[in-house]
Amino acid sequence: MKITYSLTAIIILLLSACTSQEKLAYLSNLPETGGDSFTMEIPNYKLQPRDILYITAKAMTPDGSIKDFLISSQVSQNMSYGQSEAGGYIYGFDINSEGNIILPVIGTVKVSDLTLEETRKLLQAKAEQVFTGATVECKLLSFKFTVIGEVNGPGSYVNYNNYLTVLEAIGRAGGVSDYGRRDKVLVVRPTDQGTRTYNLNLQDKNLLSSEAYFLLPNDVVIVEPVKQKIFNQNLPTISFIISTFTGVLTTTLLLINYFGNR
Repeated sequence: MKITYSLTAIIILLLSACTSQEKLAYLSNLPETGGDSFTMEIPNYKLQPRDILYITAKAMTPDGSIKDFLISSQVSQNMSYGQSEAGGYIYGFDINSEGNIILPVIGTVKVSDLTLEETRKLLQAKAEQVFTGATVECKLLSFKFTVIGEVNGPGSYVNYNNYLTVLEAIGRAGGVSDYGRRDKVLVVRPTDQGTRTYNLNLQDKNLLSSEAYFLLPNDVVIVEPVKQKIFNQNLPTISFIISTFTGVLTTTLLLINYFGNR
């Protein structure tokens, strides 16, 4: 009887280590027919010193061609260079400790504490004072984020778009690993008032309306491990023990049966 109980306990333990399909899905409680709508609030990030901006200011030249007069000017000390995800080279203007950027032709412009759209409009107005029909584009190049914990590619990454969702960030990190909890993800966000934390459930549709669904620069995403991680890591050892136990048990039962019938 004790042997039966031991085998039952082992089977239950093995079954408890299995992961259900529901636990592996994202936004698993969305209706299959769709139709749900969510209010997504895209955060307005305020620019800060040491941020790097990608800025183009294009205007038509007298010969009718379109020219970016920022790049065509002599620029070096106020620019940063890097390589984009696509492999091409990109450039950016540094925001100095006083919150200013120094642009060719336009001059010094204070942009700290402005959003990207506010900065674009400000630069657009200044460019139009110099060139008729100028068009300004502004993006953030220093959008760094970090994903650690139970993902397949933990590390720090750079986002070259103005917006990034937590699902996209985890995708950039290779997705949640076999040992990761999709229902327990922590976002750590530095702010002027201190560090804020957000607990997210990637399986819950309410994630789409969370304040932390859209990440901000310097956010850290932490995917916590499942409880079965240690068990799964030791599974080969456990399997060996069970195999040995089964072999000993079988031999014992055969001996008992053999000598019991004599």
